[in-house]
Amino acid sequence: MATLGSLNYAQLVTAVTDYTQNTFDTTDMNTMIQQAEQRIYNTVQLANLRKTSTTALTPSVNTFNAPTDLLSIYSFAVIDGSGNYIYLLSKDPAFMQEAYPNPATTGTPKYYAINGPSTPVTRLQFILGPTPNAALVTDLSYFAMPESIVTASTTWLGENFSSALLYGTLCEAGVYMKSGQDDGMYAMYQERYVQAIALLKNLGDGKQQTDTYRSEVRAQVS
Repeated sequence: MATLGSLNYAQLVTAVTDYTQNTFDTTDMNTMIQQAEQRIYNTVQLANLRKTSTTALTPSVNTFNAPTDLLSIYSFAVIDGSGNYIYLLSKDPAFMQEAYPNPATTGTPKYYAINGPSTPVTRLQFILGPTPNAALVTDLSYFAMPESIVTASTTWLGENFSSALLYGTLCEAGVYMKSGQDDGMYAMYQERYVQAIALLKNLGDGKQQTDTYRSEVRAQVS
């Protein structure tokens, strides 16, 4: 059962239809919803989107594929044979080529770069420098694109912050219906969407990144 103010897929479709007083075919509706989700998830980094991935590196190989659902990286480390975490610094591919022009130069990686796409062409690739000299394990903490409400029926966003999803979809519906900038309803949807994203960013960038202990310590230090 949906909680107060939450929306599952069917309820979202009904709400968009009622708000716009327009009936969309399923394909168009799903596209609008997924476009709204894409915009939201690329705007706000929520703790709920964070995942961890581990990969066993191959000695003398300095590349490996990134997770298919990767949006952005929170932290990236390699774990040595003693269990120590060595956090890598992010660099661009040009730095890696200049600093480590010969992949045969091995050691414990200090840096990583995102290169791509590799194979398949939609998948990004990591480059490590220097090339690993042992079968180390990576520990990658990253923000991921979650399953769409279109296929999952219920999602964290729909259950906990349905306003962003609803008004984001209504904005996409306005574009689909070619609503003009002078359209009062379209302008209202845009305004409500901006307000919802601001509140969501306050949650993702602020409240989910701090705790009472750290906040109190900062207050005492300042």
